Amino acid sequence: MLEISGLRAGYGAVEVLRGIDMVVGAGEIVAVLGANGVGKTTLNKVLSGVIPAREGEIVFDGKRIDRAQPDAIVDAGLIHVPEGRKIFPTMSVRENLELGSYRRGKPRRARNLERVFATFPRLLERSGQAAGTLSGGEQQMLAIGRGMMAEPRLLILDEPSLGLSPLLVEEMFNLILQLNAEGLPILLVEQNVVQSLDIASRAYILENGLFALSGTAAEVREDPELRRAYLGM
Repeated sequence: MLEISGLRAGYGAVEVLRGIDMVVGAGEIVAVLGANGVGKTTLNKVLSGVIPAREGEIVFDGKRIDRAQPDAIVDAGLIHVPEGRKIFPTMSVRENLELGSYRRGKPRRARNLERVFATFPRLLERSGQAAGTLSGGEQQMLAIGRGMMAEPRLLILDEPSLGLSPLLVEEMFNLILQLNAEGLPILLVEQNVVQSLDIASRAYILENGLFALSGTAAEVREDPELRRAYLGM
């Protein structure tokens, strides 16, 4: 579904991504893991067309998108649920969801809304409520539901567990597994190493703009360097 080769990007004179290669296959959950400031959000913004790639290629579903505009990338079905949720707090839950189909999925908006409400019954209960009054976990559900309204062919989730209680984190990861079981490929970008590796098929560890480790989730989990750097073992 997604193939990245030799990708470089940054801000002004600062190069953040320094030549990375990555693949996400159909039906996979692929985790990109790393601490704050290593380039995870920059990667997502480049994939979404928000900031330009300086070098390299991004191929989505057989077509290059590294020079495409954000609206064209959304139209192609590469949907990004950003870090921090970025919901519209004064608008209702239903209105936030309907905005998710602004570029893609509009003809099937009613059907997609039913699917989101079936996946997130709490959003149905609060459909007329201002989004800003939801709990943190509910707001994350809303952000993912809004992404689902665009009928993603590949869903990028940027730090979906950020700021959630341990119980809600577990619920969120179970939800990601559920979406993937329905056939949706997911690029999971997270700091939560342990639980991400529990659900991912493959993983990449990003450090200082480069992938320091990559492989199957099991291989990465057992790598002594990961255990030293991230698990303190």
